Amino acid sequence: MMTFSFYRRNLPHWQPGKCSIFVTSRLYGSLPKGFAEHLRKWGGEPGKQFLNADQLLDAASSGPLWLNDPEIACDAQRAIRRGAELGHYVLRAYVIMPNHVHVLLDPLVPLEKLTTGIKGVSARDANARLGRTGKPFWQDESFDHWIRGPGQFARTQNYIENNPVKAHLCANPQDWPWSSAR
Repeated sequence: MMTFSFYRRNLPHWQPGKCSIFVTSRLYGSLPKGFAEHLRKWGGEPGKQFLNADQLLDAASSGPLWLNDPEIACDAQRAIRRGAELGHYVLRAYVIMPNHVHVLLDPLVPLEKLTTGIKGVSARDANARLGRTGKPFWQDESFDHWIRGPGQFARTQNYIENNPVKAHLCANPQDWPWSSAR
């Protein structure tokens, strides 16, 4: 029998026991105005909605691109790795894009605690660099999806590490400095 934890904000967040989770966090203001309504109109499977939305948002045609700054990308990378060092999760894959972050992990603490840890530490450090102390850095809520099997795990890891290539930021996954593929 599988155990679950659950909490709800705007989205429901399910965390099955002993299951990898794919988490996406976006910079505050990176979603174009009315984007959520536009997404709802697409309809269809949630996974396909996510892929369509992520492809559109990878174009980064609106909103902040703070993670393009190598020092700020390093702040986010340190926060992601630090959570693994603290034993909050086993880190499986990650990528830091100009306006969002994808992480694949095996949580060892409640999902809410680990996302708050990654986002809180990286926001504090990045905002200090940007002279924006006390202002929102990340969207309030992250998107999460639990992985349902080895095939989906492999596809998700491949998706994460190839995200910079698909966004035309580099030619090969290992060329992107802020990724587990490196």
